Amino acid sequence: MLGDGELPDFWRGLGLPGLIDVHVHFYPERMLRKVWSYFDSVFWTITYRGSDAERVAQLADLGVRAYPALSYAHRPGMAAELNAWALEFARNNPACIPSATFYPESDNLVYVEKALSAGVRIFKVHVQVGAFDPRDELLDPVWGMLADSGTPVITHAGSGPLPGRHTGPGPLEAVLQRHPRLTAVIAHMGTPEYAEFLELADRFERVHLDTTMAFTDFVEGFAPYPQEKMAMVRELGLAGKILLGSDFPNIPYSYAHQIEALARLDLGDDWLRAVCWHNAARLLGIP
Repeated sequence: MLGDGELPDFWRGLGLPGLIDVHVHFYPERMLRKVWSYFDSVFWTITYRGSDAERVAQLADLGVRAYPALSYAHRPGMAAELNAWALEFARNNPACIPSATFYPESDNLVYVEKALSAGVRIFKVHVQVGAFDPRDELLDPVWGMLADSGTPVITHAGSGPLPGRHTGPGPLEAVLQRHPRLTAVIAHMGTPEYAEFLELADRFERVHLDTTMAFTDFVEGFAPYPQEKMAMVRELGLAGKILLGSDFPNIPYSYAHQIEALARLDLGDDWLRAVCWHNAARLLGIP
């Protein structure tokens, strides 16, 4: 079993300078406590519960060279404040990629444009937690702006771990049909609608998937990945469309287990190099 302390030897063995993780969370303190309390009561015990500084140091020790501080709005009036916090966090932590979020509300185009002007390079939305329809007309101008700018949007649209009213591939597919150049990164490989979201990534030029929690023992226990789709997973990974994601720190196992789960797929070292570094580096402009 691969441990956190052994992870640097793993990525060095692949000839990589480290890892790029597109699905990492840091939140303002008040939101952090609410998120962790929710996980404790509904889902699982979080492994990495230290301070922000301690978790930044843990990522550095693991060799995670670049990551966002993803947060997501679940009601009107909070996205702009979250974006300001995330930008400040990125300014204070050089490995952090500036990130932001948005919500279906009347002023979202204003604060999304402001975030892009401030250097935000990746967004996050959570359809289940936000309880909104991605087809909402209030979101259409934002999707259009992000499609035009080529800015990736980490999109939790799958129905795992709990389904929502607007989760599943249908609503996001409708958005993509309207904005086919949107750079959507489907979180968690689309758990549990793996095949449907894999098909979206194959059909739409700029649609990607992140590996967050997928293939781990934990997720395989309730939503195993279909083995008949592994050839397609390999193909899309080598084509630049699958990115490393972890959900750090909100995971019930070690960070290294996510990497171990990818390695044991036995899709080849070139696939691992692409997923763990090169695909995200290309997408986010990281040297």
